[in-house]
Amino acid sequence: MAENGKSATEKVPAVANPLSEQPSEIASNINYHAQFSPHFSPFKFEPEQAFFATAESVRDRLVKQWNETFLHYHKVDPKQTYYLSMEYLQGRALTNAIGNLDIQNAYAEALNKLGHELEQIAEQEKDAALGNGGLGRLASCFLDSMATLNLPAWGYGLRYKYGLFKQLITKQGQEEIAEDWLEKFSPWEVVRHDIVFPVRFFGSIEINPDGSRKWVGGEVVQALAYDVPIPGYKTKNTISLRLWEAKACAEDFNLFQFNDGQYESAAQLHSRAQQICAVLYPGDATEDGKLLRLKQQFFLCSASLQDIILRFKERRSGKGSWKWSEFPSKVAVQLNDTHPTLAIPELMRLLMDDERLGWDEAWDVTTRTIAYTNHTVLPEALEKWSQPVMWKLLPRHMEIIEEIDKRFLAMINATRPDLEHKLPTMRVLDHNPQKPVVRMANLCVVSAHTVNGVAQLHSDILKAELFADYVSIWPTKFQNKTNGITPRRWLRFCSPELSNIITKWLKTDQWVTNLDLLSGLREFADNADFQDEWASAKMANKQRLAQYILRVTGVSIDPNSLFDIQVKRIHEYKRQLLNILGAIYRYKKLKEMSPELRKNTTSRTIMIGGKAFATYTNAKRIVKLVNDVGAVVNNDPEVNSYLKKPVVLHNTFVSYALLFSKATSGVDVVFVPNYNVSVAEMLIPGSELSQHISTAGMEASGTSNMKFALNGCLIIGTLDGANVEIREEIGEENFFLFGARADEVPQLRKDRENGLFKPDPRFEEAKQFIRSGAFGSYDYNPLLDSLEGNSGYGRGDYFLVGHDFPDYMDAQARVDEAYKDRKKWLKMSILSTAGSGKFSSDRTIAQYAKEIWNIEECQVP
Repeated sequence: MAENGKSATEKVPAVANPLSEQPSEIASNINYHAQFSPHFSPFKFEPEQAFFATAESVRDRLVKQWNETFLHYHKVDPKQTYYLSMEYLQGRALTNAIGNLDIQNAYAEALNKLGHELEQIAEQEKDAALGNGGLGRLASCFLDSMATLNLPAWGYGLRYKYGLFKQLITKQGQEEIAEDWLEKFSPWEVVRHDIVFPVRFFGSIEINPDGSRKWVGGEVVQALAYDVPIPGYKTKNTISLRLWEAKACAEDFNLFQFNDGQYESAAQLHSRAQQICAVLYPGDATEDGKLLRLKQQFFLCSASLQDIILRFKERRSGKGSWKWSEFPSKVAVQLNDTHPTLAIPELMRLLMDDERLGWDEAWDVTTRTIAYTNHTVLPEALEKWSQPVMWKLLPRHMEIIEEIDKRFLAMINATRPDLEHKLPTMRVLDHNPQKPVVRMANLCVVSAHTVNGVAQLHSDILKAELFADYVSIWPTKFQNKTNGITPRRWLRFCSPELSNIITKWLKTDQWVTNLDLLSGLREFADNADFQDEWASAKMANKQRLAQYILRVTGVSIDPNSLFDIQVKRIHEYKRQLLNILGAIYRYKKLKEMSPELRKNTTSRTIMIGGKAFATYTNAKRIVKLVNDVGAVVNNDPEVNSYLKKPVVLHNTFVSYALLFSKATSGVDVVFVPNYNVSVAEMLIPGSELSQHISTAGMEASGTSNMKFALNGCLIIGTLDGANVEIREEIGEENFFLFGARADEVPQLRKDRENGLFKPDPRFEEAKQFIRSGAFGSYDYNPLLDSLEGNSGYGRGDYFLVGHDFPDYMDAQARVDEAYKDRKKWLKMSILSTAGSGKFSSDRTIAQYAKEIWNIEECQVP
């Protein structure tokens, strides 16, 4: 390869052509970067070197658009939105950038001239390890839509060096190692050495003679900005994701101590600064862990708000006299969940202590600027921070939070005496003597001008249950904004075959930015030619996925079987345990059947993927169980009669498909390791059935359900989160529904506590099969015990796996029947895509812009 690459590069002159759209000039520009922006020793142009040079070539164009966007915003001075999120799951940037810039064909041709294939080069890119789950992926879809809709907006986050973790699967189950995405460097980020802000921790309060207060002392680290360009689709607008890195200054290095041999203490602040952005969600079992997590959250809020305020003041400086009361007409700040809640007291502090505003004026500015998105009804995810820890780390902010709490109490006492008995749960500070805490969600609701949920069911639960008392005070404060996904990454780029068919039959590609146009596919749902093309596109994606699974797990799977996928964070409420218990029961029944009967069953490949949080023991047991079941099932010749030994693959899909006969009866169970955005882009287009089976009322929205539905994959699911709206949009006959409804769940839990639950024999049989040792000697009793007993911590089946199991198995039987009727299944698949128009993040963001942020399009001319 090196020789080919070398000889090909010698034929292409190394000339800077930063803005060319001609393949030969793009090839020259790539070669120019290989030689004149070198990161490797010379004379190497293997795929890795080619990727970095290609990325820098694309970045040339992005930088020009970026600068033009920045300049245009400066000139027009529109109101801008600043989106604060602890997580962004960007995925690979190369294919997305050249797709949004509409130059993918030119780049494919240019790389051919240099002896490389675009697909192979794109695979060299590591996913940016800046997030974990749906929260971070949503934030990234939102940025894509903000840029595509030409909205003046910025994302703010942290530049985590080691991410959450990279997941390895070993005999012991899941193991965690640090992500290495920055081991070399990221070609997409631009460090802004001129954008640095001090962020203080600890210290004390100084009271000035005039009664004003100032936070002093403690330790001060520097926040340095790294910007990542976010291009819109077929528009010049390119916005920024600004990531903060924590640093200490040279003057914080104690040369005297170092020369005295005290090396660690000489660089103490440097070491502490590095910890802040080392890992996403560091373990918080210890007080040091809690302090570090709180430091991360405050670091993001303080750096971002200092940046926002400075930019506001710079824009005002040439405009004569101005007032701080104008700030909310130029600035909207959106808090993505409770992690950035400290933006509220920090904005108050900056306005009062630095800008000398009085409380009332600062409060008016703050409450008109900040809005809050709630992402969960799970009590453990609604952050509560220890008051002593907060006083230690952020003494000035605790004074401000105390004052917010005090004024809220006074307001209720004066205007709503009927709510006085509710104050202990409504107030911001919980003064429980055993464990005094600050309730972050309450602080957000009391301080923000708008609070939104992320799916209709979720927002209804927030209004009726979680925040019901606040709704009676501020009925107009609460909104719903059903989540969405970007159709660019999640259909146009990850499934080109299906996209091209959609464009061909709709006779337009406008659906990429107006997803409602997909409804036009309904008229072709019964058309045999359209169904054939649809089936061949789905098969191409299944074969690509089968090759990927073989490469990363060594398991051969049959592309003729039903591909059944569940990928998301491993959590008991998401009920991967229900899925694997169902698979175990299916396997047991298959083994008991005669070969004749077995031939009539629907062959399935069940794939499960996701990371279990490092300290979440039961989630890790579920990962181990899935892998143990797979090891037994996939090697059992009774239920797997087709080729199992490793095979040498060629680059064509055909050679792979020929390995298999017509669908064989049986079941495969595969755990897909290290689930991330790039893995999702392989799994989702290849999926035919997807499981979204959380206990009703527990999943705020879900967005992977939207990605699967958009790609013509059918959903088996509960009436939870966005499943409710997906089922309404695609038609209930195209959705495999089962399980308790959200409003039934509390009573079912009570019945369980009172010993009224009668388990289905199939449920008992599946558990007993695990206990029999059929899947190895690992002790699964603690996991199975969580499903048993009538109540108690970690027992009593809180997530209703046992209650929903029989209904789930019946729904799976309906899936098996439907899959046998090819025409019916294809029609359902087409109608799933046709009904997905509502779930575009373009629609979600347009609603945020109009109904919460009050910002307007600002297109670069």
